[in-house]
Amino acid sequence: MATALFVKMEDIKRNSAISGSVDTDKFIQFVKIAQEVHILNFLGTDLYDKISADIIAGSLSGDYLNLTNDYIQPMLIHWALVEYLPFAAYTIANGGVYKHSSESSISVDKDEVDFLVEKERKVADHYTDRFIKYMCYNDTLFPEYNSNTNDDTNPSKDTQTGGWVL
Repeated sequence: MATALFVKMEDIKRNSAISGSVDTDKFIQFVKIAQEVHILNFLGTDLYDKISADIIAGSLSGDYLNLTNDYIQPMLIHWALVEYLPFAAYTIANGGVYKHSSESSISVDKDEVDFLVEKERKVADHYTDRFIKYMCYNDTLFPEYNSNTNDDTNPSKDTQTGGWVL
């Protein structure tokens, strides 16, 4: 089955800190990773597959379109940045792994990148929490949300993504 991305690059560039000059080919795989790791985890297999099939068929509409535009896309944009930022300064090519540099700029250190990742993670967690609350009150609009069976991924309702909880 083909992978339908739940967000367009224009939306990512318009609704995040990512520059419009970022090459789509260097970023798109992180959107796919975020979608398959984080978004699938919160939607569950059946709802994820329903939305994906509707996007591929060009028939995403009604409540599913609103859910995608208002809740899933903001989550996906920021989860994609969480996945992308640690790799943004690097290129992996035939000759090895290269770190980018420019004459008119300085590279940030690991602590600064980690800070940016955590800021994006907090934003992603916020949008994920909004999605979960919406689904708790509106799950009857989306029967696929609770129809997962066997080895399907059941939707997680936990936004704790790491760190210590005391």
